[in-house]
Amino acid sequence: MTSADDGPDVLARRFEEHRGHLRAVAYRMLGSLAEAEDAVQETWLRLARTDRPDSITHLGGWLTTVTGRICLDLLRSRAARRERSMEETFVPDPVLRPLAGPEDPEAAALNADAVGVALLVVLDRLAPDERLVFVLHDLFAVPLDAIAPVVGRNAAATRQLASRARRRVARARPAADPDPGRQRQALDAFVAASRDGDFEALLAVLHPDVVLRADAGALVRGAAGSKVLRGAKAVAESALLFARFNAAARTVRVNDGLGLVSVDDDGTIRSVLSVTVADGRVTGLYILADPDRTARLALPERAG
Repeated sequence: MTSADDGPDVLARRFEEHRGHLRAVAYRMLGSLAEAEDAVQETWLRLARTDRPDSITHLGGWLTTVTGRICLDLLRSRAARRERSMEETFVPDPVLRPLAGPEDPEAAALNADAVGVALLVVLDRLAPDERLVFVLHDLFAVPLDAIAPVVGRNAAATRQLASRARRRVARARPAADPDPGRQRQALDAFVAASRDGDFEALLAVLHPDVVLRADAGALVRGAAGSKVLRGAKAVAESALLFARFNAAARTVRVNDGLGLVSVDDDGTIRSVLSVTVADGRVTGLYILADPDRTARLALPERAG
């Protein structure tokens, strides 16, 4: 409980203690770093406008549910205006970290109990209410009875919503090997085959049912535009087409896995590729190449 003597400065300090957690919640809800930051800031404004902050018995829980409610409103608005074609190719904002060495504290906070790009893509296919319940309950252990008022349902209906969301995620979530060594081996083999123009080697490292999802934004057209490719042959052909970018890319940590960052001559990030790997083969490739969004990403420092 906050103290009756808490002034604005004390309240602000107490809010900052929760900022990293709230950003992690909002990022998993929205898949957008900028929107997540906006949601957290709106949470602070609502707290600052509260007549009696001393009446909040559990500040962390209150802030989490308020952030969830703000994100839910944003998701509902997004669903109403988004085109179906954009939904098919949407790739969430990645969190980039160095392979080794010290990392940015904000990135570390976002990746506590790290969630991969592949899971964020799956979450983006859920209905807004489903996503809220799954994120708050399954990822952050918020009790369902605390979530029910946010989605405007009773406890039984909220439990059903949680079960439905969990089933949808389980069906759609791709199998992935969490071992970074095996991820690195498959990623290096993919880059080498692309660089060497070795089509057969690419087919060998790609799972037959591999899916490539590329998000280049609404304005980029042609071969570099947004698309979804399915099957090893189609993905291998695309990899050869863009081999020069992958050959010069840096390997970094992307969310909970490994990926590649391609950089322009001026140091601006051109694209970020992340992969899922299972049984030694690449099962999914997720490419963010929307120039408006990649321009806001920070290139991780090299270790050393």
